[in-house]
Amino acid sequence: MIDFKNISNVYFLGIGGIGMSALARYANAIGKTVAGYDLTETPLTKLLVLEGIAVHYTEELKQFSNQYLCENTLVVRTPAVPETNKEYQFVKENGYPIVKRSELLGFLTNNKMCIAVAGTHGKTSVSTMIAHLLHQSGADVGAFLGGISRNFNSNLLLPNSEKSMVVTEADEYDRSFLQLHPTIAVVTSVDADHLDIYGTHDKLKEAFGQFVCNVVPDGKVLFKKGVNLMHFMPCTVNAFYYSIDHEADFCVKNLEIKDEAYHFDFCTPYMIIPGVKMDYPGRINLENMVAAAAASMLVGADPMEIRNAMTNFKGVARRFDIQFKSDNFIYVDDYAHHPQELEVTIKSVRELYQSKKILGIFQPHLFSRTNDFSDGFAKSLDLLDEAILLDIYPARELPMPGVTSEIIFDKMKIEHKTLLKKEEVVNVLKNKKFDVLLTMGAGNIDTLVEPIITMLNHKTKEQ
Repeated sequence: MIDFKNISNVYFLGIGGIGMSALARYANAIGKTVAGYDLTETPLTKLLVLEGIAVHYTEELKQFSNQYLCENTLVVRTPAVPETNKEYQFVKENGYPIVKRSELLGFLTNNKMCIAVAGTHGKTSVSTMIAHLLHQSGADVGAFLGGISRNFNSNLLLPNSEKSMVVTEADEYDRSFLQLHPTIAVVTSVDADHLDIYGTHDKLKEAFGQFVCNVVPDGKVLFKKGVNLMHFMPCTVNAFYYSIDHEADFCVKNLEIKDEAYHFDFCTPYMIIPGVKMDYPGRINLENMVAAAAASMLVGADPMEIRNAMTNFKGVARRFDIQFKSDNFIYVDDYAHHPQELEVTIKSVRELYQSKKILGIFQPHLFSRTNDFSDGFAKSLDLLDEAILLDIYPARELPMPGVTSEIIFDKMKIEHKTLLKKEEVVNVLKNKKFDVLLTMGAGNIDTLVEPIITMLNHKTKEQ
């Protein structure tokens, strides 16, 4: 058990991760002395430093010889930091209390009314939407988010009190979500992923089954229509379904697209909320918003406040994130890194920008995922008019023999396709013809966003 109240210092190994940084911000906000290590400096770590958190980028031990003593310091580690890390080896050998990120998150949420969003896709968007809807409706809510909310300009919404309900993302990687015991659980999808951890799709489904079994007695589970985990459900928990394409407890009726905005009626088991408008683009985001509105209603938020809040949701960084728009070009950046996510993102772009030429750039994430799903990646990328494929971003993995982006490239049937290094992209794009540009991936492809915007500005002026 973590005695967090009596901890003076919290030291984060991998502090620049999106989930870790939210916890670091929370610890800093409640008066802990917070510091941490990460491999590289990023815009997010720079913000942490501006908020008063000490961050460094080389493996050092000097900080543990004075302020960060064993008896007053909790070390929080993300699995992205390898066991060979010198700092990790030092704290482990010298008896520092060490917890995983998921364990600290569980400790901070398990004695509260917790809404936890799980799923192989969509959990960041849905959890961020729920936090926004509840906050806008006047609820006492805090949130630990897996992305930067455009409404909060942060991945943390500070709770007002010990009694605040809390919204969090429930990450299936490394079975992290099994540390949570939510009051309301949302499950958006259970597609095959992280097979390096689970081995098989069935084992992944079993873990999701354990997650829904962790819902507290008299709690509720909200499933996307088609997700079948009912055989895992404890009898003390109520189940609901949501959808935009099928009849469900919470669903959309009379959907229209006008001026790139969605207009619809939101149908619930209790009432119909007519005339909802959502400006945030992407069909997948409409589906995510249905889930978020449903979860918000299940914890008692006012339906009309939910309706108003759906209209002014500004989005999540790197989730169908429109970075540039002119008469000639539209540029969308997205975190999609699984074949199903690519398919949904590309189809959403196609639905919004019909008859326009779409050029997509994809950076595969992880050697294991590329190896497991190369067929699916190729099939999804074939939905583009033209595709550029980058080298694999390895993240926490070492290279796998024979696994490169070429195993996707060779399976793609699209006529116009190119293999490029990331540093070649901007110059190549200068001579490409397209109407809509789409960058996708969970690695460091986002570092291309600003150079691409600059290039598109020049290209727009030339036309």
